[in-house]
Amino acid sequence: MKKQVQISVSEYEVMKIIWEEFPISTNEICKKVPEEHNWSDKTVHTLLSRLTAKGAIDYEQKGRMYYYHPLISQEEYLSLENHLFLKRFYGGEAAPMLSSLLSNAQLTEDDVKNLYTLLSTKMNGGEKP
Repeated sequence: MKKQVQISVSEYEVMKIIWEEFPISTNEICKKVPEEHNWSDKTVHTLLSRLTAKGAIDYEQKGRMYYYHPLISQEEYLSLENHLFLKRFYGGEAAPMLSSLLSNAQLTEDDVKNLYTLLSTKMNGGEKP
């Protein structure tokens, strides 16, 4: 398993923008940051610098503009985060996590059917549908 890139909640917001559309300029990233964050352009630049230093993203300079692209895919990052979450909170065992989810969450009938399909597929040696 690859080394985990530690990304803060704020950095993750920027990563979502980059994963959605890359290569993407600094200006476009600043425009796409959700308004509820109320971040200045300087804050976004700081987050981009941190993500670059962590090896999560890289950039290419074209003229005076910087264009960013991810060095880790969203799927890969989420997989690593899920693994760490499962290990940290449930000792790496999925059954206690699913038990907690089923007993504490407000699941719809469709949610339960989808979970059943996922588990059935996994039990039969298949990949997720």
